[in-house]
Amino acid sequence: MSDLLKAFDAPVNENIPVLHTGDTVSVHVKIKEGNRERIQEFKGIVLYTHNRGNDSTFTVRRVASNGIGVERTFLSRSPRIDKVVVERSAKVRRSRLYFLRKRSGKSARLKQKFD
Repeated sequence: MSDLLKAFDAPVNENIPVLHTGDTVSVHVKIKEGNRERIQEFKGIVLYTHNRGNDSTFTVRRVASNGIGVERTFLSRSPRIDKVVVERSAKVRRSRLYFLRKRSGKSARLKQKFD
């Protein structure tokens, strides 16, 4: 039975590094418009990750214009993701950063982790 399930697994996307909650990332996504394809960048903070094998996801939040927060969930094994660049890592004590939704400005900043 496990061989049958492994046959349906999506291949791991090599362009996605190991992500942690609080990382500031830049996700380059392939967008199809009509018959042409372009790459769009989505830059923000990783709120949480779901590690469920084939259905693994990570959610990134950024503040768009006029202070409106935008969250986007990406599949970790998606071939639509061109690359993910970790720009900064933050020192966090929670696995889910839902409290950032209620904050703006200086109170929404996270302390940088120096390795």
